[in-house]
Amino acid sequence: MDDDEAITRSLDGDLAAYEALVARYSALAHRTAYLLGAGDEAEDVVQEAFVKAFRHLSGFRRGAAFRPWLLRIVANETHNLTRSRGRRAALALRLGAEADERAPDDPEGAAVATDRRARLLAAVRALPERERQAVVCRYFLQLTEAETAQVLDWPVGTVKSSTHRGLARLREEVGNELA
Repeated sequence: MDDDEAITRSLDGDLAAYEALVARYSALAHRTAYLLGAGDEAEDVVQEAFVKAFRHLSGFRRGAAFRPWLLRIVANETHNLTRSRGRRAALALRLGAEADERAPDDPEGAAVATDRRARLLAAVRALPERERQAVVCRYFLQLTEAETAQVLDWPVGTVKSSTHRGLARLREEVGNELA
């Protein structure tokens, strides 16, 4: 069942249809909350976001993409969390799903890749918040510029400029060795 059908059925009271949406987007929502600063509280943020999405499903504009709408709710909930606790949560990116280019039995290559990954993550954590959010959405969550703008509630031009500045800072910090 596609998103539109699941939304229609959910609005008609079919909880199993909404469960299908939750199952489909849960991992992405967790990753989004985690990467945007919720840290260990990502589970709570995502649960609250899915509850709010369900409550406001009747206001969802038919024909629009569900994924960016949901991720905007997740981003807003994450922002509320980080603002309420008065500090930015530590950012830890999970890159384990991406295949390493080196052979698995190459300990030197694995050590170099781990070191490079750690330096990149430290550099991403050190970015100013707006640049970090743009880079995370565009490159770690692989959202388009339009989806990133919708998720962060920014104009597309702001997404472009924040992403550009963030990538420039990362290049300065870690150099071209990660390219």
